Amino acid sequence: MNQHDSERMRGMLESLGYSEAPERSAADLILFNTCSIRESADNRFIAHLGEAKRLKREHPDRVVGVGGCWAQSVKDEVFERFPFVDVAFGPGQIHRLAEFLTSDSLTAQGYFEFEDFSGHLPGKREREFQGWVQISQGCNCVCSYCIVPQTRGREQSRDPAELVREVEGLVADGVLEVTLLGQNVNSYGRDLPREDRTTFAELLAKLDAVDGLERLRYTSPHPKDMREDVISAHAELRSVCEHIHLPLQSGSSRILKAMRRTYNRERYMDRVAQIREHVPDCALTTDIIVGFPGETESDFEATLEVVDAVGYDGAFTFVFSPRRGTDAATLPEQLPHAVKRERMERLVELVQRRARERSERFVGRVEEVLVEGPSRTDPTRLRGRTRHNKTVNFDGTASAGELVEVEIAGATSTTLAGREVLASRITAGARR
Repeated sequence: MNQHDSERMRGMLESLGYSEAPERSAADLILFNTCSIRESADNRFIAHLGEAKRLKREHPDRVVGVGGCWAQSVKDEVFERFPFVDVAFGPGQIHRLAEFLTSDSLTAQGYFEFEDFSGHLPGKREREFQGWVQISQGCNCVCSYCIVPQTRGREQSRDPAELVREVEGLVADGVLEVTLLGQNVNSYGRDLPREDRTTFAELLAKLDAVDGLERLRYTSPHPKDMREDVISAHAELRSVCEHIHLPLQSGSSRILKAMRRTYNRERYMDRVAQIREHVPDCALTTDIIVGFPGETESDFEATLEVVDAVGYDGAFTFVFSPRRGTDAATLPEQLPHAVKRERMERLVELVQRRARERSERFVGRVEEVLVEGPSRTDPTRLRGRTRHNKTVNFDGTASAGELVEVEIAGATSTTLAGREVLASRITAGARR
């Protein structure tokens, strides 16, 4: 979502006549789009803000702006703590940046009430053939560790007809792959007026019908809302990719209850079983928190058991980070950092081993790959992604934005390797 919002900020700034400076010291405007989901992100940002303060001191006319979740979380103190900041705004007020920059007096101003979706703003995409589409904003869940509801507010869904028009416009502009975004993407539509009420599965079907859309992804869903109609969409709708990100957080029902995740281990595993039944080759990825307050060795072992049983294709693993204003930050039995790190090491080893085993099923297969550019590790090779969201480094002559077939010859826990099958270029929309 932050990448999406940054693209909208770039698009809005370009529409105002700004162009991107090669480095901060050459900029008239320094704008930060911030995340606040983990303490490490906060700490890194404060260091960057220190550099902005120095640059502002050198050239007082330089404008420093802070947007996003961190700004929202400290809205009552941002100008007091950082008086050199000229403008601060939350995720629902990105459009007010334009108003500020075109006003006659650039004095410290803050905008923090939700007014509009950033998806309504012009965008400057990082890749011409991939696009983010914000379908909702905010979250109604009350997970005890999460700061997102405080920074992005209550859940609000965008009009489905508007979303279809946006995707149609993206496809007409050369986009092949669209990723739908929301804090809880598969609870989409429940807050819409009755006459516009659309489920997430119905939205997927509407977007799948857009001619020329090759791939449709979404992030992030919640297990409680992963219903059978959504799972079936992966099997029945041509553009919906064979990849589901299903956050686990913990394999212990006791810890899940303390996290207020509203599902237990058995319900989560039932969702996994449904996915395996309807989409046997589906890639499953997840999020896991290690060291939640009160997590015992037995609780952690329960997480390892789920990881081993599911066999994830990949996982984002996090050491518990207390966030200000959340209930989990004040819970007793906060774990020592050394315990968290030791458990994290054991978890990562298991995740990588099972992910490597899962990756090996692709060896010998020919997979459709959307080329993204040169390989990050070897510029003589290409890099792209399969429909399963697996990164592939391969030998070939294709250009970024092309769909090609690649014969997979090797696999690690995170990447595949292979070579392009000659004369395999795929024409977008040809298989519809």
